[in-house]
Amino acid sequence: MRSSRRTTLRTAAVVTGAAAVLALPVGSAFAESPAVREPGVLPGIEQPSVDPSVKPSAWPTTSPAKQKQGVRAYVTTVQLADGSVAKVYKIDDNHFEADIFTGRTKPDTLVSKGWAASYGQSDGLHVVLRPNGTVTSWVEGGQKPKPEVKPEVKRESSVRIGMPDGRIAKLVDGPNGKRVEISTPYGSTLGTIDLQRPSAQNDGWTYKLVQDGRRVKFVVIDGKGGGNSWVYDFNGRLIETYTVGGAK
Repeated sequence: MRSSRRTTLRTAAVVTGAAAVLALPVGSAFAESPAVREPGVLPGIEQPSVDPSVKPSAWPTTSPAKQKQGVRAYVTTVQLADGSVAKVYKIDDNHFEADIFTGRTKPDTLVSKGWAASYGQSDGLHVVLRPNGTVTSWVEGGQKPKPEVKPEVKRESSVRIGMPDGRIAKLVDGPNGKRVEISTPYGSTLGTIDLQRPSAQNDGWTYKLVQDGRRVKFVVIDGKGGGNSWVYDFNGRLIETYTVGGAK
């Protein structure tokens, strides 16, 4: 009986939490694994001796069922840090492969299977195929890619103050800038001002936003009382007052 022979070409995926370093020689495929000879039948014992008294049906008549293989489905092509590319394929859930190409040459294939990442390097190029099918790469001496950090979104803050006219002002500082919402003591909205529409009037009173360098001030002017005014910062503090006779 002839013995069979096969050569292992695929690089191994690392176990979870570690990386298997793959040698990527330039212009040639990865080093092949040593040839492995499958067990053969030794001479003289190809056929087991059979007791004539044993019925033939006592011996197996069918071979074990072959394991079903996944379909290699193309996912995407990723350009690597040195200009080469990786073509990513999905085999099954939690099983991805990436063919590395330098021009028309395919040095090797990275395999990520069973939640294990696969890592390879060649001539200073480092490539990682992750269990979700994503590929990252960097060149030796260059900056290793950092995890994506989403910019912090500025949250809206506000403070409420009681104004000299008895009304309520809500000073709001948020992602879209500063604004003031003016309402009656009972909660009915009278209007809103911001730096695009910085002034409003109601019943002889004027409400204004003033840009003072980097600081924005909220000014309340009593038109009925001759022009007395009060100035607030966006922390709700009264920082200045003016009377008809002069500033205080």
